[in-house]
Amino acid sequence: MQKVSPFLWFDNNAEEAMNFYLSIFEDSKVVRVAQVPPGGPGTEGSFLVATMELEGQEIHLMNGGPGHPFTDAISLTVNCYSQDEIDYYWNKLLEGGGKEIACGWLKDKYGLHWQITPLIMLQLLSDPDRAKAGRAMQAMMKMVKLDIAALKAAAEG
Repeated sequence: MQKVSPFLWFDNNAEEAMNFYLSIFEDSKVVRVAQVPPGGPGTEGSFLVATMELEGQEIHLMNGGPGHPFTDAISLTVNCYSQDEIDYYWNKLLEGGGKEIACGWLKDKYGLHWQITPLIMLQLLSDPDRAKAGRAMQAMMKMVKLDIAALKAAAEG
């Protein structure tokens, strides 16, 4: 078990969300599931909390009831090597009612925010040539889904 890992509070659809995420990430699995025990909150035997692993990252999910929706103050980042990866995760995470936001951010149908980010983005933004980094930043700020070729072209001027 990881020392630090995200814990996601869902109203009553954590199991559905978990299965959605597991279907998207190839290297994924359910680590453990706990059901409501006798005398616990909710219906005995129903899904309470689980741990899943997505690409080596443990994430906990819980059916905690209403009143705690996700905000963009927290997001999960998917680091992508290629445009094909960006396109895949972008499209899959938007399925069923997700919303595009900006600069590589989206909100899935459960309200969880994701950043679908090319690994080269950090390289471009940290380039010692600050003008090059600035051009990459300006290009990114105009995009919704990030485009690696356009980011590289902008950086080069």
